[in-house]
Amino acid sequence: MKTHTILLAITLALPLAAQKRDFLTADEIDQVRLAQEPNERLKLYVHFARQRLDQLEHMFAQNKPGRSSLIHDTLDDYTKIIEAIDTVTDDALKRKLAVDEGVAAVAQAEKEMLPALKKFEESEPKDISRYQLSLKQAIETTSDSMELAQEDLQNRSKGVQAKEEREKKELESVMQPKDLEEKKAEEKKAATEEKKGRKPPTLYRKGEEVKK
Repeated sequence: MKTHTILLAITLALPLAAQKRDFLTADEIDQVRLAQEPNERLKLYVHFARQRLDQLEHMFAQNKPGRSSLIHDTLDDYTKIIEAIDTVTDDALKRKLAVDEGVAAVAQAEKEMLPALKKFEESEPKDISRYQLSLKQAIETTSDSMELAQEDLQNRSKGVQAKEEREKKELESVMQPKDLEEKKAEEKKAATEEKKGRKPPTLYRKGEEVKK
């Protein structure tokens, strides 16, 4: 009974430990923090995605013991990078920042990476059952992201703005009158300050700064 309890505790702890693992290295996180111009940040994420794909190709080419867990984790990291690309793009569109150059780089890269991922699946490696779900998710996420990257940016921007407006109204509908009044006052003040002196486009949020 005691052994069963210990094993159960370890099993429950594993997902939590996995969640804490970052999909970027410490150096990559620093690079992203420094790349505040959205096009540059998108290109950087594309570079990271290509690196993960190169790592996967190396892993699949060498049938080494224990590779399945490495393939699984690398696929998960790759998928999160692609998701980050879509998040950066939508966030920039919300702020009405130009991302044409970055999105073009994303579309071209994903057009090349998707067949490579499908090739991994079609090769039917013996250990595929251990990372099949992660591989399918990587393929689907890349396919969806590629469709977004190929979409007309004006239409995508309208969709993003409409979604933001819906979410804003939903949030305001559950706010207390006093909180809602304060929120609108802050928005009005921010809009006035922006008109007085526009700063260069940046992905920094309020209170963020580069660590020196």
